[in-house]
Parts: sequence; structure tokens; C-alpha cells
Amino acid sequence: MSFDFNLVFSSLPLIASGIGITLKLLIISTLFGLALAVLILLMRISGRWYLVWPAKAYIYFLRGTPILVQIFIIYHGLPQFGFIRDSILWPLLREPFGCCVLALSLNTSAYVSEILRGGVLGVDKGVNEAAMALGLTRTQRFVYIISPIAVRLALPAYSNEFISMMKATALASTVTLLDITGVARTIVSKTFAPFEIFISAALIYLVMAWIFQMGFGKLESYVGRYTKRDTAP
Repeated sequence: MSFDFNLVFSSLPLIASGIGITLKLLIISTLFGLALAVLILLMRISGRWYLVWPAKAYIYFLRGTPILVQIFIIYHGLPQFGFIRDSILWPLLREPFGCCVLALSLNTSAYVSEILRGGVLGVDKGVNEAAMALGLTRTQRFVYIISPIAVRLALPAYSNEFISMMKATALASTVTLLDITGVARTIVSKTFAPFEIFISAALIYLVMAWIFQMGFGKLESYVGRYTKRDTAP
């Protein structure tokens, strides 16, 4: 069986039609996940056990179970409960897009909260002590001093998580969404050429990953512009 290069190139525009769904899933899930991650972070660093332990359990569960299982629990499992179908969440959970957004948001929030916590813990203690000497309150120190430094420290790890999220959106095809992978699967069912079609899909993901990597690289250079040392003789 020979490899059909023409099929690869001809299928690229068709598969690219799923980029819109993929980007919507990625952007919406990332925004909701980031907001939730900040909340979980504040619970983790609060020092109050009744906030710390629920946050730890939340992170442990979502990081310890496959995201595909989480999607299936939300998409196939939650609608079985009558109180879910009667709740205000039902318009969201009865659609595969809403279920995927919820699953992806919850999953990424667990990882991002730990990434942000690593950034906060990476801030030099002397910086906090200097801020205390200036008479800043705990909230002021966290918002104006610690957070900007922590974000800069966490950005490289967050960029990796963002790209991992982009790849995780491919799992949405398992619940009928026509994202990049979903469109590729429909083409495979018609052409019976999975090798060529999924290589086409892989090429699109590679291009998207490269664009995001370049974008985060520029952002990292921008936020770290004041920390660069002058290497001129």
C-alpha cells in the first residue's frame, strides 16, 4: 500500500475547518480554568486547613484521573441525575460543547493552580520582607509585589500547559464535536485512509503549537525585559 501525498494535501483544507471549534474550546476553557486556578491557589496558600484540604483534594482528583474519563463522567454520567436535568446547569451540560468546556476547564485549573503556586513559592523571601518594611499590607504585597514576579516565573510552565490543553481538545471528538480531530475522523470514515488523514491533522496541530510557542516566547521576553543583564563589555 503506497502513501497518498495528494490525499494529505487535499484533506488539509477540510480538516482545517475544525480549527474554529478547537480554538473556541481552547480559549474558553483556558479563561475559565485560569480564573478557577487563581481561586484554588488562594485556597492553597491561605493557611486555613478548611480551605487547604478541599483544594488539595480537588487538585489530587483532577490530576490523578485521565481527562478522557472526566469528559465521559460529565457527558455521560451527570445527565443521569434528575436534579442535574432540572438545574440551571442543564442548558450547558446537555450539549457536548458545554460538557467539554467544563471538563477541560476543571482539568486545567488543577494543573495551573499548582503552576501558579510554584511561581508564588519561587519569589525570594527578601522581596516579601522588603515590602513588609515599606508598610504594605498582606493583600498589597500579594497583588503588587509577589503576583507580578510569580507570573513571570510561572509563565514558561504555563505555556507548556496551554499547549497540552490544545492537544487535549482532540478528546472532544469522542463526544461528537467536529473539532480538528473530529473532522479528521469523519473523513477517515469516508476515505478509509486513516494514515494520511491523521498525518494531515497532525500537521495542523504542529503548526498551531509552533504559533503558540512563538507567541509565549515573545511574551516571556516582554515580561522579563527588566531582568535581563547587560552583557556588553
